[in-house]
Amino acid sequence: MLLCPVIGKLQHKRVVLASSSPRRQEILSNAGLRFEVVPSRFKEQLHKAAFATPHAYAVETAKQKALEVASRMHQKDLRAPDVVIGADTIVAVGGLILEKPVDKQDAYRMLLRLSGKEHSVFTGVTIVHCRSKDGQLDTEVSEFYEETTVKFSELSEELLWEYIDSGEPMDKAGGYGIQALGGMLVEYVRGDFLNVVGFPLNRFCKELARLYRAPGAPGALRRVQRDSIPAVHTFEELSDADAEGSGSGPAPANEGREAGGVRPRAPRTREADLNGVTDSQPPLLAGLLELMYGFKASKVLLTACKLNVFDVLKDRGPLMAADVAREIDASVGGTEHLLDVCAALGLLDKSDRGYSNTETASLHLASDSEQSLHGLAAYHDGPVWGTFTQLGRAVREGAAWTPEPLPQAPHERSTEETLQFMRASHGLSKLTAQHVATAFDLSPFTSACHLGGCTGALAHKLVQEYPRLQVTVFDLPEVVKLAGDFQTDARPSERVHFVPGDLSSDSLPPADLYVLCSLLHDWPEDRLHGLLSRVSGSCKPGAGLLLAELAPAEEEAAGGAARRPPGLRTLGAGRRPRGPGRYRRLLQRLGFQDVQAARAGGLLHVVLGTRAAP
Repeated sequence: MLLCPVIGKLQHKRVVLASSSPRRQEILSNAGLRFEVVPSRFKEQLHKAAFATPHAYAVETAKQKALEVASRMHQKDLRAPDVVIGADTIVAVGGLILEKPVDKQDAYRMLLRLSGKEHSVFTGVTIVHCRSKDGQLDTEVSEFYEETTVKFSELSEELLWEYIDSGEPMDKAGGYGIQALGGMLVEYVRGDFLNVVGFPLNRFCKELARLYRAPGAPGALRRVQRDSIPAVHTFEELSDADAEGSGSGPAPANEGREAGGVRPRAPRTREADLNGVTDSQPPLLAGLLELMYGFKASKVLLTACKLNVFDVLKDRGPLMAADVAREIDASVGGTEHLLDVCAALGLLDKSDRGYSNTETASLHLASDSEQSLHGLAAYHDGPVWGTFTQLGRAVREGAAWTPEPLPQAPHERSTEETLQFMRASHGLSKLTAQHVATAFDLSPFTSACHLGGCTGALAHKLVQEYPRLQVTVFDLPEVVKLAGDFQTDARPSERVHFVPGDLSSDSLPPADLYVLCSLLHDWPEDRLHGLLSRVSGSCKPGAGLLLAELAPAEEEAAGGAARRPPGLRTLGAGRRPRGPGRYRRLLQRLGFQDVQAARAGGLLHVVLGTRAAP
């Protein structure tokens, strides 16, 4: 069964569908997913005018449905389910969202508006991973939407009223159900048919593949499992999966706003069977095999970045494989294979018209995007990948698993190597700066020093958020010299100053607040204690220390909650990232008080401590 390699990832988890929709139950049951049905009690009263696009409205509604169910189940059972799935389907024409008709005349107005025109059906889907921690509900949210274009024929008055009098339009968004009588009104469908029915199964499975399998972009890393990276050959099957639903006759009334549906079948309560054979493969064995294949997925992503595939498709997609091959100067066959795997990884969309970027790819993998991680990909494809190919020798000789960070090898890098490191750091800093700057209220501080601040991306965001704040960026002379070549999201500010120096030996500039961001996770304990002790010694009473570091892997909750793989760079360090509790204890031992911790986005933990009076 084509989709089972993906659906199987949820086999041993407690999955809840936050919807009573018989259509969604049928679609997911047919795919082999085992789940419970807990309808959401969320009042769908969001103000549509507050959303820039119809799909944003659908995604937010789906998220609120799922979070309400997760919270209610946690309060009732004191244990959250592992995964809650929420969905909301809407019909939109000309930017106008069509609700379910309130009466026959309203249904007539809706169908007349759709007659002879194309309209869009959007389904917003939210996948919420839950775990109970110290009696509190902890959630990680992944969301996406799918759009399908539907074209109605020109509808006569007679046909319109005949369909309205059947009663079918009255419980469906847009006033029709595509899988039943409403199918007679449809001239063509472009996109996922099941999305119109109520749930985009094909995209859902690709999202599962991304969340549970694909390393790389931080947007994906927030929610993947360490034991869930597949062999590349399975991606090709996923990219070609053609999810189809079936059903006949009018569907029963449904919850939510869906454009169509099929008659329900009860969700499976026993082990899902694959082609009649029970899947009893030990999860650990599957995880081991997938870890062995994992480097292939990484290399596909890095190679596509290196060949500028996402740049080519950003503004000109969709393009056929031959067109992309011509642009990147590669063979057609090889390019098509690369594009197919990227589509299976959820990085590209594939249609009859060719390949195009997903929103994530255009946002983070195209080199000229504001939130691009292209530099981070180049750094991992270059020095990091090269070091890991020599891992056996590094183990035998006791060498570092990754290229030495700049503070440890300031005179051993060429200008290009330094720039490569800075591009990687700059991309990640731009992505996280807003979250770090606003994790706590830093307005009481009037001066800050970002130690190892590289290009100043965070520094400029800090002065943008806090008008009274002056920020000094303290980094190696060669870094400070090149920092001016990088642009930040914020305007250049006279309140940001660069000071060259060596973090390991030079005196630290005076400041009310010291900042260390994404710097310490690679450091061994002795160097970590040494640096924090030096910072502590530079802090006057009342001064603060802000640490922002990669969030550690989540511990598995009972029944198996979502876990993070070993982080962006933590494998290179050979150690797990330190959690906020560990940093809190370190700061307290160094004389900091009122130590607080917060999550910044989905990638970082932020800890803030204030130096106590001696």
